[in-house]
Amino acid sequence: MKSTTYRFARTLLYGAALSASMGIAATHAQTAAPAAATATGAPAVPPLRDEQSVTHGSVTIGGHAIGYEAVAGVMVVHLKDPMDQDPPVQAPGAAPPPPPPEASMSYVAYFKGDKEDPHRPITFLYNGGPGSSTVWLHMGAFGPVRVVVPGDQHLPAAPYRIVNNDYSLLDASDLVFVDAPGTGFGHLRGKDKEKAFWGVDQDAHAFANFIVAFLSKHDRWNSPKYLFGESYGTTRSAALINVLENEKSVDFNGVILLSQILAFDDSVDSPQFNPGVDLPYELALPTYAATAWYHHRLPNPPASLDALLPEVEAFALGDYAQALAAGASLPADRRKAIAEKLHDYTGLPVDYLEHADLRVNGGEFEKNLQGADITTGRLDTRFSGPAIDPLSQEAQYDPQSSAISSGYVSAFNDYVRTRLKFGMGMTFKPEIDLWKHWDFSHQPPGSDVKLPGATNVMPDLAAAMKTDPNLKIQLNGGYYDLATPFFAAIYEMQHLPIEAPLQKNIEMHFYTSGHMVYVHEPDLQKLHANVAAFIERTEHGSGTD
Repeated sequence: MKSTTYRFARTLLYGAALSASMGIAATHAQTAAPAAATATGAPAVPPLRDEQSVTHGSVTIGGHAIGYEAVAGVMVVHLKDPMDQDPPVQAPGAAPPPPPPEASMSYVAYFKGDKEDPHRPITFLYNGGPGSSTVWLHMGAFGPVRVVVPGDQHLPAAPYRIVNNDYSLLDASDLVFVDAPGTGFGHLRGKDKEKAFWGVDQDAHAFANFIVAFLSKHDRWNSPKYLFGESYGTTRSAALINVLENEKSVDFNGVILLSQILAFDDSVDSPQFNPGVDLPYELALPTYAATAWYHHRLPNPPASLDALLPEVEAFALGDYAQALAAGASLPADRRKAIAEKLHDYTGLPVDYLEHADLRVNGGEFEKNLQGADITTGRLDTRFSGPAIDPLSQEAQYDPQSSAISSGYVSAFNDYVRTRLKFGMGMTFKPEIDLWKHWDFSHQPPGSDVKLPGATNVMPDLAAAMKTDPNLKIQLNGGYYDLATPFFAAIYEMQHLPIEAPLQKNIEMHFYTSGHMVYVHEPDLQKLHANVAAFIERTEHGSGTD
């Protein structure tokens, strides 16, 4: 995943293909009809319509072969039910009015067995961005096949190594990988289409409408139901579960969050533009320490992360937080002592830390940890690469994104066409640049209007947990994730505006990897085990054994 807008929140991009030896037989496929010509002879824009291709395959999980039906397609989503709208009144000779906005959202669904079981758990999965498709979770984590990533190194060029996914989640749940509006094979149409679908609230309603339509189409209303979001997908999940419960009257059994960000004021990407709010520096410090430990930059390294992180977390919310809160009133000797302690935990030079006013943002840390010539990763700080500009203040790209993106994108483009028999003659968009269109304002529960300021969907998740006290939440994160630091996710969970008993509905798991914990196979195995166990515990609604 490469972008000139690196310092802004980036998406997780993944893809995969199926090896030729793993045959999948297509039962039927529908493709888009050719565009009709207009009166002037120019081709008309083809209308959006539902399309799908159904194939069958098999995946081996835990030594057991599981047959499945795969449905790849697009589904048209409207803001309002088209049947509820009267046709517009048109004056004689006037040009027809523009059509209302609509989106075709692409997806791939996997159903265990020869045919769909309406009583089996079903999980809707999506990546984030905003502006990302879900090719990454699909082929990097829980689909039937996955791309193999060799440690923390750059993937060689094609051919890429594609294997049976021993850790597919299909053993625990049917799976629906959903692409955000405008990504994947999807398109937008109609008046003000970007305004209608690209925003915190607009996106949540689009996904809610997709899920409701999917449940009806596939007779899954009485199935145990789950959301699985990654990165901005966790932001989406918090807003989405509140919409589903309190606007659509659809309760879910659980919400699974991977690499969480709910309050954007917590981001360490660009906190220098929000002076007076020092929490991002404090919440990122444990990730800085873990990263410096991994790259052997600590002056007195402990034997393990387990010995290091509790100490750093206590310092971050204790002496460090107090020093930053003091601002210009911090005495010089105390300032020096804090800089020296930060050096012990980050490996950065004391004089650099003092010149930085004890505040180092994510890009500055990535650029300076290993010297001017080496850039440390953002999505996964175990990765490193040559610096684009040794004299730059901040990192200018993400080594992990550059290392793995081509493999996932290339492999998925082959897999979806040759094995799933969908997408011929169509363009797949792994991500889109929608920053100039995205509406980050948000109307939280209880507010009459959208609020200015940084996005914060903690009230939405809290409202969903209050209105359904049975709702269970699972948080997963990586110690080496500097895009959404793990300690920030813990802080958000511990500060949800919910009653103390509801905190028992939240469980947390952390891994020795980065933003996409599944690129590290041992952690993918643990992630699968944790998520599968969560579904097994909650699929009957009680959340207990």
